[in-house]
Amino acid sequence: MSNLEAEPAELVCDGAEQARRIEVLEPRDVPLGGPRASHVRRTLPQRARSLIGAWCFADSYGGTFAETASDRPMDIPPHPHTGLQTVSWLYEGEIEHRDSVGSRELIRPGQVNLMTAGAGIQHSEESTPGSARPHGVQLWTALPDSARQHAPFFEHHVPEPIAVGDATLRVFVGALHGSTSPITAFTPLLGAQLDLPAGARVELIVDPAFEHGLLVDAGSPTFEGVAIPRHHLGYAPTGAATLTIGAGDEPLRALLLGGVPLGERIVMWWNFIGRSHDEIVAYRERWQAEVVGGADKAGLFGWIDGWDDGTALPAPELPNVRLRPRDQPS
Repeated sequence: MSNLEAEPAELVCDGAEQARRIEVLEPRDVPLGGPRASHVRRTLPQRARSLIGAWCFADSYGGTFAETASDRPMDIPPHPHTGLQTVSWLYEGEIEHRDSVGSRELIRPGQVNLMTAGAGIQHSEESTPGSARPHGVQLWTALPDSARQHAPFFEHHVPEPIAVGDATLRVFVGALHGSTSPITAFTPLLGAQLDLPAGARVELIVDPAFEHGLLVDAGSPTFEGVAIPRHHLGYAPTGAATLTIGAGDEPLRALLLGGVPLGERIVMWWNFIGRSHDEIVAYRERWQAEVVGGADKAGLFGWIDGWDDGTALPAPELPNVRLRPRDQPS
């Protein structure tokens, strides 16, 4: 999915500094795509926290939004990415992914699509005719400096559900309680759907080197004893060997995200992740020249077969100031 904000903020994130308490991060409603915009709930990034491990972006869509433009089928034209991985996870609906390395893959609930942008890629996403309104989460991970020039590639995986006490886990990135995903991660990461019946609780054994986030889709759980409202994200710093999650009066559906702190400063603007203002400017210029303003199939972002010229999503205008650092909270 593209970040379709008309005026996307730039972020420079320092993953080396960590909080020492449970934080509750409130989502913000972000309209995507102009006056007839779809809406998402964005919990990462925000001023309170920009990274959880290498997870740097989390948009939830569908679900309980009112019957508005957000109920339209997903139709996101070709758009670029650099320096990151997109991780798509659905609760309802069906979406077709196409990209410039030749991938064409459907994603359904309980499946994961992971696209490694590396040095540069473009892709599109469309909900399929007759499918339910898409309801899911679009996540990004920031690639470390050692991997961000990697050649782009795509992966699809269907994790087997496992039972941990009363909980059901679907591990789509990393490993948890003996379930391991084959999806490629360039830093130690965890991504898993957690379902828990009303009134139940579970204690998960986790890596104490990880920081963790619990992104709530349904229900109002407690996370290490702290209430996390629906659609919010609870953050736990490194150091915990177990995490206790309890469902409230309703069944819980949430994503547990985790990872070793990235420890690198990244500049994130629109759909690009780089390390400096000048890199972001260069990515934007190449996208506009090679794809939006031309048809350079051998360019940085490649080409999606079957898309007509002139359909690619143009980049927003850059701000009139240099993209500058912004630290994580200490």
